[in-house]
Amino acid sequence: MKGIINEFKTFIMRGNVIDMAVGIIIGGAFTKIVNSMVADILMPPLGLLLGKVDFSNWFIVLRPGADGVREFTTTAAAQEAGATTLNVGLFLNAIISFLIVGFCIFILIKAINKLNKPAPAAAPTTKKCPHCCSDIALEATRCPHCTSELK
Repeated sequence: MKGIINEFKTFIMRGNVIDMAVGIIIGGAFTKIVNSMVADILMPPLGLLLGKVDFSNWFIVLRPGADGVREFTTTAAAQEAGATTLNVGLFLNAIISFLIVGFCIFILIKAINKLNKPAPAAAPTTKKCPHCCSDIALEATRCPHCTSELK
């Protein structure tokens, strides 16, 4: 049992596991911000432009509530009455949120990749002797291995 606990400690303390945990926590907080931006800032003006549509309450009643009523003003009222609804507006909000989060992650990864560009390869300091294929200094005029003259 101690072996498993020690192995778990080693696993959990590795840098990439901790980095991943931090990323998930920050990602969750960022997603909440994006969801709020979509629901509270983007969708209301878009709804006004499209004829005063409130996307969060854009739904289709699939099955009426217990009292047989099929007309509801909000999703919450429909669910409270026991109606089954197809919440098109909430799904649209989720798609827009996903696209914004995905685009932000794309930009972040692109920036990280730009910062982590590999260093350019160092200039070679040796060359191959055309006669014996040994490595020799670039400045050499004669091969130290086969004594051939180099051009």
